[in-house]
Formats: sequence, structure tokens, C-alpha cells
Amino acid sequence: MCGIVGLHCKSPDLHSQLGALLSQMLLAMSERGPDSAGIALYEEGLPTGSLRYSLRAPGPGYDWEGTSERLGEEAVIRPVADDAVLTATGSPAAVLEKLAAQAPDLRVFAYGSAIEVYKDIGAPVDILERYGITQRSGYQGLGHTRMATESAVTTDHSHPFATAADLCLVHNGSFSNHATIRRRLEDAGVRCSTDNDSEVAARFIAYHMQHGDDLQAALGKVLTEFDGFFTLLVASRNQFAVVRDAFACKPAVIAEAPDFVAMASEYRALARLPGIQEAAIFEPGPEEIHVWSR
Repeated sequence: MCGIVGLHCKSPDLHSQLGALLSQMLLAMSERGPDSAGIALYEEGLPTGSLRYSLRAPGPGYDWEGTSERLGEEAVIRPVADDAVLTATGSPAAVLEKLAAQAPDLRVFAYGSAIEVYKDIGAPVDILERYGITQRSGYQGLGHTRMATESAVTTDHSHPFATAADLCLVHNGSFSNHATIRRRLEDAGVRCSTDNDSEVAARFIAYHMQHGDDLQAALGKVLTEFDGFFTLLVASRNQFAVVRDAFACKPAVIAEAPDFVAMASEYRALARLPGIQEAAIFEPGPEEIHVWSR
């Protein structure tokens, strides 16, 4: 049992409240996932040609200043608790290669022109405070509270899984054939960094989008290829999507209002959103794919 939440702001008036609203939603799902928690935030404002990289240090007291010097003048590092966000120009491949050479002990959780990911083990309330999420702004975000069922309780195994530029996934449920699909992806040159079944789905979606599918088509292939019980919430730079398996036994509720679209595992995570009284509230049906675009 895990808890997932997401908020896609249609109105710019909500952008300054994104972190606070997403935090209260995630806290409402705390008992669904006491092992770890994570947040993906999407925010505009980077100069053209720059990307953000969400970095995880191997432990407290990491030398971010020294890392910044090794990466060069084009790299700017903003520490956040024990982690950091790198802003750099150049192609993602070149930046990631330089990170691997100059700072091989760092983990890259996400990259893109809009996304930042923060995740850790422990209670959601502590993680939200540690990374200052309530003060953050943005136009959409995803959150996850994890109760581990099939892989280790570590920061790497926690959600969200961000597997391509500005693309990330949170998942409630389990996939029974993830090992088979993992082997197919490996044959195609795609490597997973954990043994978590959710990462396989995230890599699968990214692979098919990199080979020409849009998000809806890639999610359609998830329904065709993956066995199990699942609710997925997936975001890209400009889209926000929800899909459930053929049995739809993992809970999900959506609220669509004039100013936002919100999704959560349970309605109580949505109940305090501003304007919820005006929202159309519904449960997505079996194998329905719902996509909203900016």
C-alpha cells in the first residue's frame, strides 16, 4: 500500500502555493507509506539552454563547493539540505558524463528544464520539512509515500522515478511481470539502477516516448504489456496523466476544477484544496488513460 498525489495548476494564481498544497496532500497520505517519501516539482524560469539536475550526496557534509569548482564556471550548484540542484548548460549527455567523471559518488535523481526531485527514507512530514517543500512554487507536482512490498527501503528505491528529461512517475501497486520486461529493456540497451518494479515502468514509458510515442500512446503500451494491479501518475514537462489497470483495484480519485487538476489515492488528500467545491470529482475507470496538457 502506497499513497500518491499530484497537482496540475491551470491557473498561474496557484503557482506560488504549489509546494504548500502538495505538502498538505502528501501528509494526508502519510499512513499509506511510512517507509519513504518523495516529491517532484515543475517550475519555469530557466534560461534557454540550461537544465536542472537533482543530485543526491553520499552523506551529510558533502563538498558541494569543491564539486562546483571541478565542474567549471558553467555549472551552478544550489544546496538543498544534504542534496543539491545543479544548473548547467550543454547537452544532458555531456553534463551527465562530466558528473560521472568529476563527482562519481553523486546520484542523479532527475534532470530537465523544469523538474526537481527530492526523496528520502523516513516520514513524509520530516522529508517535506528537510527540503523546504512548503515554500516552493511551480506549475505542477507529484508526490509519493511508500510502503515497500517487493524491494529495499532505500532512497534510491523510493519514488518518484525520473527516467528522462522532465519525465517522472509515481506508482501504487505491483507488476507481476516486471522481470520479463526488465530483460526486454536490457536487450534494447536500457538499464535500471534498482530492482524496483516501478522503475521498470518508468524506463518503459521513457523508452517508448524516446522512440516516437506521445505520453498517451506509451501509457497504452503499459496497459498492453504489464500485468498486475496498479495506479500510475505520470508527468512530463507539459502533461499530467493518470492510468489504472484492468481491475482498477488500487484506489484513485481525480478532481478537475477551473483552476487545477488534482489526483490522490484517497479523497481526503483533496478535500482542503482551494476551489474543491467547484471541482468535478470522479474515479478513473479500468484501463482509462486521462491526460491533461498545458
